[in-house]
Amino acid sequence: MHKKVSPIGGDLEGVFPPVILASKSPRRQELLRLMDINFRVVLKEVDESFPDGLTPTEVALHIARKKAEAFDETVGDEVVLTADTIVCIDGLILGKPETRAHAIEMLQMLSGRVHQVITGVCLLYKGRYNNFYDLTEVLFRKLSDAEISNYVDKYQPLDKAGSYGIQELIGLIGIERIEGSYTNVVGLPTEKVYAQLRSLSK
Repeated sequence: MHKKVSPIGGDLEGVFPPVILASKSPRRQELLRLMDINFRVVLKEVDESFPDGLTPTEVALHIARKKAEAFDETVGDEVVLTADTIVCIDGLILGKPETRAHAIEMLQMLSGRVHQVITGVCLLYKGRYNNFYDLTEVLFRKLSDAEISNYVDKYQPLDKAGSYGIQELIGLIGIERIEGSYTNVVGLPTEKVYAQLRSLSK
């Protein structure tokens, strides 16, 4: 079963096919709105498990592909857009925290160090799958325990991989440097997505 959440207009209608965004993430939805992309949100339940032995990049690509495969290939002339963002440090994947204590533990692990944010994306269009990814390196300054606790208590980042949102307080006061796409850390590498969508019209 799937649920149609909302149709949303965009000024780029006709530049490339209309998009089905298979994500409940408000951050991804807002990025597409800012890109002036015509899309609607459709959600499906997907098992996000993955085989052992995959690299972090392979995990992000694998889950994005699984999300796209949950849709029938007969979705008309629309493009199904799926994505999965993971945070990893020293090869260890940090998923969404399960508790407040887990969120604090993750942020303490990221504090003062460089980590990677990888977003796997899959576009399903007319029965064909286009899988790609982006990777951004992020450096946090050394965060105090009080800063971490305050952020977790105020923002409740239990829905975010790595326990933080770059656009929120912790990103504004704690991130010293990023190398790569900012929007990739938010949840969608918009430049690459736009380029791939444009290529579908050629």
